[in-house]
Amino acid sequence: MTGRLADDMNNRIARISQEGVDVLILGAGVNGAGLFRDLCEQGVNCLIVDKYDFGSGTSAAPSRLIHGGLKYLETGEFGLVAQSTLERNLLLRNAPHCVEPLPTLIPIFSWTRGIWAALRTLMGSTRAPRSRGAVLIKIGLALYDFYGSRSRVMPRHSLVGKTRALRDLPVLTKKIVAAGTYYDAKISRPERLVYELVRDGLDANPRSSAANFATLTSAVEGAVTFQQSDGKHFSVWPKIVINAAGPWIDRVNATLGVETRLIGGTKGSHILLDHDELIRSLNGRMIYFEADDGRICLVFDYLGRALVGSTDIPADDPENIRCEDWEIDYFLDSLRSLLPGLRFSRDQIVYTYSGIRPLPASNAAEPGLISRDHSAPAIEPVQSRPFPIISLVGGKWTTFRGFAEEVADTVLSRLGRRRLTSTQALAIGGGKAFPGDSAARARWIADKAAKHDVPRQRAEELLSRYGTTAEAVMAHNSDWHDGDRLPDTTSYSLVEIDWITRNELVVHLADIAMRRTTLAINGRLTAADIDAIADVAAGALGWDDTRRGQEVSSLKAMLVGDHGLTFARGA
Repeated sequence: MTGRLADDMNNRIARISQEGVDVLILGAGVNGAGLFRDLCEQGVNCLIVDKYDFGSGTSAAPSRLIHGGLKYLETGEFGLVAQSTLERNLLLRNAPHCVEPLPTLIPIFSWTRGIWAALRTLMGSTRAPRSRGAVLIKIGLALYDFYGSRSRVMPRHSLVGKTRALRDLPVLTKKIVAAGTYYDAKISRPERLVYELVRDGLDANPRSSAANFATLTSAVEGAVTFQQSDGKHFSVWPKIVINAAGPWIDRVNATLGVETRLIGGTKGSHILLDHDELIRSLNGRMIYFEADDGRICLVFDYLGRALVGSTDIPADDPENIRCEDWEIDYFLDSLRSLLPGLRFSRDQIVYTYSGIRPLPASNAAEPGLISRDHSAPAIEPVQSRPFPIISLVGGKWTTFRGFAEEVADTVLSRLGRRRLTSTQALAIGGGKAFPGDSAARARWIADKAAKHDVPRQRAEELLSRYGTTAEAVMAHNSDWHDGDRLPDTTSYSLVEIDWITRNELVVHLADIAMRRTTLAINGRLTAADIDAIADVAAGALGWDDTRRGQEVSSLKAMLVGDHGLTFARGA
């Protein structure tokens, strides 16, 4: 890492290496980052470390929903639904720059099917219902509204008949008998929100630190050692270790000297389509539907692309996963069956991604029936390992704050400390002081545009992208001018790329394209764009021509091999 913030992190880590640290968090996904922020707010000195970038593993591969878990009602996980709907409502308030309401349509294909199957599942059956009729869905949506009543910010559900449903969405299959509508939420930039959680923690406690691209190498007699990407090593002596490594939890515990079998992950894949007619038909809604085999699928407008997901397949190798051809065929066939009025083909796919859900080890016959609830089992200290290990198992994106709060209270108790503040109403990153309505938004845009001499349209664009952090981007002094844009993705300026590179702990080119921004996932990134970003990053981080070339080649190989992007021959 280079740059002012990076130098500060290196100095903090050097101090921690000398003085020790209260809590070491291994893994900077959303659960680890959420816990880091919470503990830092309580005055606990923490170090969070990831072997890759912040938010680069499972947390970068969700369905990009912030949801209450409607389907968890089938398995009787009412407590999880209650917590999830509350956390969804809180995120709509605390991260309005990233999280927004999502009206959701459920096509219904019968009136009464699935009732007895749902009762069997509720009583512990290992097979999920294959079909859910209108009666069952009506009951489920009513319960969903009930559990989502705390801090409610969105309307209640509704149910309409076939004629009204087809009038609203003519491309929908005529096989439906009715349709339900309810409200959940979507998150536009989950990877960026993870970074913001880390940054908020760093700002809250100047004696805490963060390190990305630092690999755990050993744990000997209380000293935990890491190797950074430049080959340098550092060691820390923590009082408590939190294993937040997601699907890597058991591997990390093994490196710490403990054999566990806590994780039994499942793979979820998604595709993004360039399909303007589908986007127009969706009109801001998500369709949450049963595929022909009974699995739950979804499709919604994500930053102008149609996001389609998700599979749920047992898998245990988080290092080597990608969306396979049969999964793509499954998605396209499901869409053709649901929306026969539209054309779907592989040439519409602009991006694919996959991740491993770090679910608890389970013998469930159906992956969809494995609980999405969370737990934090502790492994107590022994003579050769003087610190306890608390592993963060399971959970879902939506409930990260509540999970963090539970674990933080456990940590505080072990340290003999008390909670200083709640995170329930604590805004995240660019959500701080975010204008609360359209009038306030217009005033903010006009004020900042005038203050920093940028067009109002540009100030609005930056506000929607970065929240109130946009003002720091507008104020950034750079050799670049805001009119200097990427050659093809012209909505991004070289100034904001320079600001991100210098201020957000960037190590590799992929950090910019895939996590601090949404340049890669929307499928519009070109070879010329990558070269322009690399030029800015090289100048900001001091890369020579060799390093710059390596970064460009590595990013292109990742986008092509793991995410299905195509570049012009020779580019």
